[in-house]
Amino acid sequence: MTKKRIFISADHGLAVVYFLQTDVLPTLLQGGVEVVLLTDDGLVEQIQRRFGQPGLTVEGLRLRQARHYFENHDHSLQYWLHFLRWMGGSRRINTNAMDGHLRQMQHETSRRGKLLMPFIRAATALLRNSAPARRALIGLQMRYTPQIYRDLFEKYQPSLVVASTPGWRLDRYLLREAAQRGVRTATAIIGWDNPSSYRLPGAPVDYATCWSEIQKEELVLGSDWQPERVNIGGIPTYDGYFRKQWQMSREEYFALHGLDPQRKLLAYASSFVTFAPNYPNIEALARLVAEERLVQPAQLLIRLHPNHFIPGSLYEKEAYRVRQLVRELPHVHLVEPVPLGGELGYYSGEDMPEKSSMMAHADVFLTVYSTMVVETAIHDRPIVSVCIDTPGGWNTPGKFSLALSEIAEWPTHLRFRQAGAGRVALNADQVCEAVNFYLTQPNADREARRRFVEREVTFTDGSAGRRTAEYLLSLV
Repeated sequence: MTKKRIFISADHGLAVVYFLQTDVLPTLLQGGVEVVLLTDDGLVEQIQRRFGQPGLTVEGLRLRQARHYFENHDHSLQYWLHFLRWMGGSRRINTNAMDGHLRQMQHETSRRGKLLMPFIRAATALLRNSAPARRALIGLQMRYTPQIYRDLFEKYQPSLVVASTPGWRLDRYLLREAAQRGVRTATAIIGWDNPSSYRLPGAPVDYATCWSEIQKEELVLGSDWQPERVNIGGIPTYDGYFRKQWQMSREEYFALHGLDPQRKLLAYASSFVTFAPNYPNIEALARLVAEERLVQPAQLLIRLHPNHFIPGSLYEKEAYRVRQLVRELPHVHLVEPVPLGGELGYYSGEDMPEKSSMMAHADVFLTVYSTMVVETAIHDRPIVSVCIDTPGGWNTPGKFSLALSEIAEWPTHLRFRQAGAGRVALNADQVCEAVNFYLTQPNADREARRRFVEREVTFTDGSAGRRTAEYLLSLV
C-alpha cells in the first residue's frame, strides 16, 4: 500500500524551525505519512544533509519563478489584490496594526499609487464591513494560478498541502494550485502577531492550526474562518524553551560573549526597525550602563534585527551606528543573528541556543513589543518594552515613520500591556526607573508573566509539536 504524502511549504526561516526542529516532523513520519518539504531552492541540499531521514524528501519551492510571475503577469493588479487582502480583514477585531501599514502605503507609494489611494481606502472600508466582499476578493485572486508546481503534484500526489501562512506570501501560488486540484490545504500560524497583522487568505485554505484561543478568535472574527476548522495546537517552536533543550549554562554563555559575571546583564533585542529607529533605545541603554547610572553595575548585550542586514537600507546604516557605539562605550556588547542562507535570510533557527540563552540569563530583557516578550516570559525574566521616540522618526524623504509611542494599541502590544507582563518606558528616565525596579525586585510581575504565557501559547508542557502534527495527520 502506497503511503500518503504531505507537502510542507517552508518559505521562511522560522518555518524551518517550526517544522524541522520540533516534534512536528518526527510525529508526522511516525504517523505513517511521507513528507515532501518545499523550501528555498538554494538550500535544498543543505536542508537534506542536515535533516534528511527516511520518509522526508526536500524539493525547491521555486520562489524565483513565483516572483517572476508576480512581477510580470498583471503585476499592478496582483500587487493591489495582495494589499487589499492585507488591509481588508473584518473590523470585528483590532485593526490598529493594519492601519499603521495603510498610513505607510499612503506615504511611500508611487505617484500613481497615491492617485489610487482614495479607491484603495474605499475598497478597504468595504472589505472591513462586508463578508461577501471579502469572499469575492478571495475568489477573484484564483485567476492568478500559474501552475508552477504541476510536475510536483503529479509526481507525489499529496493528500494535504501545509503552508506557514494561508497564502500571505508567495506560497499563495502553491496553495491555489492545490485548491484547483482538490487537494486539502492547511496553514500553521508560526508568528505571534500574524492573525492580527495579516488578514485575508491568498488562496482558499481549508484548515488552520494556531497558538491559542486568542489567535483562533482573530482568525474567525477577523478573517471569516469557520471555528470548527481552526485547531489550537500551541506553538511547536517554543517546546524547546519549555524543555530547556537549547539553553547554555550562564558561565558558558557569558564566556561566549566576553561578559563580566560580576555585572548584571541587560539584553536588548532590536525590533520594529521598519517604522522607527531602534538607535535611540539602544543609545539610552548603552549610556545608562557605561555611565554607571543604574543601582547595580551592569552590562548591555544588543541583538540586531534581521532587517539590519538589508543591503543599502536605512536599517543597515543603523547597524553601522550600533557597531560604532559598541566600540566606543564600555560594557556594551553585540550579537548578530546567524543566517540560514538563500532567501530565508536571517530569520532562522541557526542560533536558537543563542536566543534562548540570552533570554534565560538576562537580568532584564528589553525590546519594542517584539514577539520575544512572549519568549522571554517563558524564560521567566523581567521585561521592559522601550519605546523612545525620535523627533521626525527616520527623517528621510519618502520614508514613513511612526512614533513608537503610537503602537501601544496594536493587538499583541495591547495584550502585553493589559497582562501586566512587563513595563513600558517612553524616555530615558523611564528606562532607568524600570530597569532599576527589576534589578532590585527581580520576581516582580512573575505571576502576570506566567498567566500571559498560558493565554498566548496554551500548551506549556512541550507538547505543541506533537499535538500540531497529530492534527495534521487527522486531515490526511
